[in-house]
Amino acid sequence: MSRIFAIVQAGASGVTGVLAGEALRKAAQAAGREIEVEVHTDLGVLNPLAPETLSPDDMLLFVAPQAADDGVMKGKPHRRVDIDAVLSDPAAVLDGAGGDAGALPSSSAPSIVAVTSCPTGIAHTFMAAEGLQEGARQLGYPIRVETQGSVGAGNALTDGEIAAADVVIIAADREVDRGRFAGKRVFASNTKPAITGGAKLIERALAEAKVQGGQASGAAKADREERVGPYKHLMTGVSFMLPFVVAGGLLIALAFALGGIHANDDAAKGTLAHALFQIGANGGFALIVPALAGYIAFSIADRPGIAPGMIGGMLAANIGAGFLGGIVAGFIAGYGVHWLNRLIQLPRNLQGLKPVLILPLLGSLLTGLLMIYAVGTPVAALLATLTEALRSMQGSSAIVLGLILGAMSAFDMGGPVNKAGYAFSVGLIASEVYTPMAATMAAGMVPPLGLALATRLFRNRFTSEELEASGAAAVLGLAFVTEGAIPFAARDPFRVIPALMAGSAVAGAISMGSGVELRVPHGGVFVLPIPGAVTHLLAYGAAIVAGTVVTALVVGLLKRPVAVAEPLPA
Repeated sequence: MSRIFAIVQAGASGVTGVLAGEALRKAAQAAGREIEVEVHTDLGVLNPLAPETLSPDDMLLFVAPQAADDGVMKGKPHRRVDIDAVLSDPAAVLDGAGGDAGALPSSSAPSIVAVTSCPTGIAHTFMAAEGLQEGARQLGYPIRVETQGSVGAGNALTDGEIAAADVVIIAADREVDRGRFAGKRVFASNTKPAITGGAKLIERALAEAKVQGGQASGAAKADREERVGPYKHLMTGVSFMLPFVVAGGLLIALAFALGGIHANDDAAKGTLAHALFQIGANGGFALIVPALAGYIAFSIADRPGIAPGMIGGMLAANIGAGFLGGIVAGFIAGYGVHWLNRLIQLPRNLQGLKPVLILPLLGSLLTGLLMIYAVGTPVAALLATLTEALRSMQGSSAIVLGLILGAMSAFDMGGPVNKAGYAFSVGLIASEVYTPMAATMAAGMVPPLGLALATRLFRNRFTSEELEASGAAAVLGLAFVTEGAIPFAARDPFRVIPALMAGSAVAGAISMGSGVELRVPHGGVFVLPIPGAVTHLLAYGAAIVAGTVVTALVVGLLKRPVAVAEPLPA
């Protein structure tokens, strides 16, 4: 039987590396196999191996965290495994068969890189990354995942890693710039398949990926064969718009907290409150619609679409068409520039003029003229009608809207229906209509909170894994991360999802019926203490509590006890 040579890359976690090495030694001894272990730490190398003693029949094992670089292997054929897999089941790691939890990639395993992203860049981004990493571990393939979250790219892919990859997986709910993947086999999906079945998505990607066209440069890509739908373009615009809404809303809230409701009056000029209001309203909020339109166009037509989209969005804001006009302007600019890019053919030595001069100029002209003469006025009238209807909502009509927004928030927990209601509510902030945003955030907090409460009240309805996850679900719910309910809903969707929708609908209805206004589109309970961020704070708290209790009770009513009641974790 071949010998095993293991190299453990522990870095700063030297103790963990030594423990992993000892676990491999014991598992090898129990199996009657010969093993040598070299451990790399920040303090040096323990038990260095002699490379000349390796024979072609020997197994070279590289043990490291997922994100660790395997440059220490110096190009030698090897198998790689996550250090946590060694600590959890070293015998399965040494067996390395059948794609089990400890299975390792052979030296001929495909190299995979991936990018995950979602409109808010908070929950689905990282859940999709974890799903792909787990799927790759099950299949025994090496993978590196870049997360394009709310604070930028995490674990960013290098040019060398992209060049060496056999396939690139893009699991995103918004458009991701693919310029750097030109010439590589690329497979695009939304985040849900990565979250619910990372291994299946990887297998599909290996079988169905197509070569990405274009050049890996900042120039516009002349040919993007795989187009995405309008929903993803809209979500890309919403994703880039959110920071303007958050910053502007918080600054306005702080202005009201310091200067009262008259912070914007001429009498308050020169005060800090007046300055904060100007920054938030005339700076942050003034850019909401242009950012929405510009990045919808960017999603469709890449960089040449940004200027026409933002110019169209600014026109929409100036003529009173608001966020609806911004959406229309974004799609006009995006598809218009994309059409112009295909229509205009220039000699090779003049191609560089298209993305920086010709397309922005003609795209802005096309978008601007259509917004001024054709689209802007009717859209402005439609928005004015919608805004007035929302402002005048009282009693039963407000409650009905709250019920609808609440049910949408819980239906797919961050999916298209949830995001559609969220985008609608965020867009209305630019029109100074804040009640739908309050209802949507309350409803989005309820599903994880209700399930966390249900695990306390009806613990015999849940497995040990669900009971252990309840604490994390509660924290995610407080932070307005509805996706915290997904693991529970995935196990029993036909009973859990109706319960979530019931509780969220109650929370949304109470919030709308109480006239609660919220100026900030994210943050959960952590933004509520900020003076001016939310009105009718007690009613808002009551809405969240009521929805949480309803969800917990309906879950307890609908779910059946598990075969053996699980004890509540300490």
